[in-house]
Amino acid sequence: MKYFVSLFLLIALCSSCMQEQDFNQLEDLSITPTITSSILYMEAAEDQINAVVPGEFYSEDFNFDAFAEGFFAEGVLSGVLTYEIENSTSKTLEIIIELLDENGNVLDTEPILVEPAPPVFIKRVEIAYGPGGRSIDIIKNTSAIRVSAQNLSDDTSVSSESDPKIILRSSGSFKVELE
Repeated sequence: MKYFVSLFLLIALCSSCMQEQDFNQLEDLSITPTITSSILYMEAAEDQINAVVPGEFYSEDFNFDAFAEGFFAEGVLSGVLTYEIENSTSKTLEIIIELLDENGNVLDTEPILVEPAPPVFIKRVEIAYGPGGRSIDIIKNTSAIRVSAQNLSDDTSVSSESDPKIILRSSGSFKVELE
């Protein structure tokens, strides 16, 4: 009898602690991850830069529909585009980065002046979009990226570095609300 009373008390105690679970609350769940990715990587050797008289030595449009993906375009809240330029050439250069919409219209422009080497010059530029930065609509509507580079120096000087070149790396880090 003592065994049955203990079992009854244990069952009564456990049942009084249990509540019915509401699994519908997952419908209201909102997640805001930060998505980080490389975007562009380009390089040009100094002899390529010298092959063109001073002026524009590079220009190309890159199709970039990643920002237009539904979950991204609908949920992006803010972000930062980072450009890192490494110059081991003897050239002063200007790199111009333009974000374009699907019709080729310029949404945003970032000109970057790059000093010559030596020493090897590294410049980092971060551009914020969203609250406290440029309009997040720029990112939502970007369909292509145009990169152009201009030699502001002569076409004869040569760097003392062993493999002189200009390198452009870019990446993005964005907060995206997922529902």
